[in-house]
Amino acid sequence: MKRLLFLLLLLASLVSCATAQDNTAPSRLPKHEFRGAWMHIIGQEQYARMTPDETRQYLINQLDLLQRANCNAVIWQIRPQADAAYKSDLEPWTRWLTGEPGKAPNPVWDPLQFMIEQTHSRGMELHAWINPYRVTSSEEDKPAPGHIYYEHPEWFLKYADGKLYFDPGLPECRDFIDTVVRDILVRYDIDALHMDDYFYPYPVTGVDFPDTTSYNLYGIGWDKNDWRRHNVDLLIEQLHGTIQEVKPWVRFGISPFGIWRNKASDPDGSDTNGLQCYDALYADCPKWTAEGWVDYMVPQLYWELEHKAASDLVLMHWWNDHANGRHMYYGQAVRNVMTHQDIADDGGNPSNPTQLDHKLRLQRALPDVHGVTWWPGYTITENFKGVLDSLETNQMSHPALIPAYTWLDDTAPHAVSDVKVKKVNGKKCLVWNIRKTDDPMQQAVRFVIYRFPKSRDAKFCVSGLDNADNILAITGETSFVLPDGDKGKWQYAVTALDRCWNESTPTWKK
Repeated sequence: MKRLLFLLLLLASLVSCATAQDNTAPSRLPKHEFRGAWMHIIGQEQYARMTPDETRQYLINQLDLLQRANCNAVIWQIRPQADAAYKSDLEPWTRWLTGEPGKAPNPVWDPLQFMIEQTHSRGMELHAWINPYRVTSSEEDKPAPGHIYYEHPEWFLKYADGKLYFDPGLPECRDFIDTVVRDILVRYDIDALHMDDYFYPYPVTGVDFPDTTSYNLYGIGWDKNDWRRHNVDLLIEQLHGTIQEVKPWVRFGISPFGIWRNKASDPDGSDTNGLQCYDALYADCPKWTAEGWVDYMVPQLYWELEHKAASDLVLMHWWNDHANGRHMYYGQAVRNVMTHQDIADDGGNPSNPTQLDHKLRLQRALPDVHGVTWWPGYTITENFKGVLDSLETNQMSHPALIPAYTWLDDTAPHAVSDVKVKKVNGKKCLVWNIRKTDDPMQQAVRFVIYRFPKSRDAKFCVSGLDNADNILAITGETSFVLPDGDKGKWQYAVTALDRCWNESTPTWKK
């Protein structure tokens, strides 16, 4: 009997030691990882059917669900076709909000400001997503009354796809787009400016883009294809300069088509066989990070792992090797990820037959990849084939900090002070104070809450700050409602994050 009791005590001790080891060892999930979700409005007819109150509640529900999946950034479309999903004196209201080009919501409200407030309160980022050149979305679509098109029709071209575009070869067009971006930066507390893959339009077979007039004005002596790439380069460089001038903590991100060039066209290209954004869209994306004009890249890797022409296995490694010292986040199409079966001959997980787990494990193993962005966010929130359930309980089950943008700022903010538990509006909350500063780079804008068993000593808890399992929440508020059942069983630490995600030293609850 004594021997049995001894063995039971020994087993309990081993379990206790194992638990302690698990809580201090690095988490199976990364502590630092970008987890974004694109939320487009173009083609989303539901917004025009809603009242402003209904739209706001719908967006709150969307953000709550994305937060459940531990997403930490929302890429919100605010300028789908040279229009505005926000209050603007430069461009008309988008029809994708109200159903009619130029028609303001009634009563008027500002969706961009609302989304900034809602994401920030949750500790999430808001990336303002614009399309630079597109003006209409079909042959029948017309610019709204008051659009700059009617003042300067010479700035615009109609392509064979029936859509209107700014002429990328005209300096006046670049300057106008820059003015729109400057206006957004001055008036809104966005975290990043984001552009997708639509630069020059996707080509119609056998039909050249009709920019002969601007080429004759500005391109003589250039190869026409090089000139077009140069035009896009000039826009990217100009917007980078404006961001640095107005709000240098705001990041600039691009989500290009997933193939830069095929190896058959360029020895430095990927071992793929598909449309090339360098040649078809005139987007030399790796150049933009190499020059330091762009802070993060989100290549759209929407293919399955074993795709014959454009394998994600191939492209994940290629983009990792071309990060150029900037952040690299992989764009993944949820429907593709959740529909295709995993491939067992390359580390597939039989218990998770979709490619979700495999793709995330693969990109997390690559040294220069820093996160993922889901296309579209609506498929996460609708729990397509159980993706939300899976992310919430497995692949993204703990909050994560976005990796710091150290080339913009590498100084941590001041630590918070006076962390304590108190009742707020009848709820048990963790509260703290922050030190104010006039330096926007060092302002504490988000806070990380760590939780440990109260029985653990200080050394154990300090070592556990590097473990994502111990992150209870990330918030943009200076208080946090504690979970039911706390009852003094836990001890807490709070750190501050600045705009570039540098983290302060921890402050422990008194």
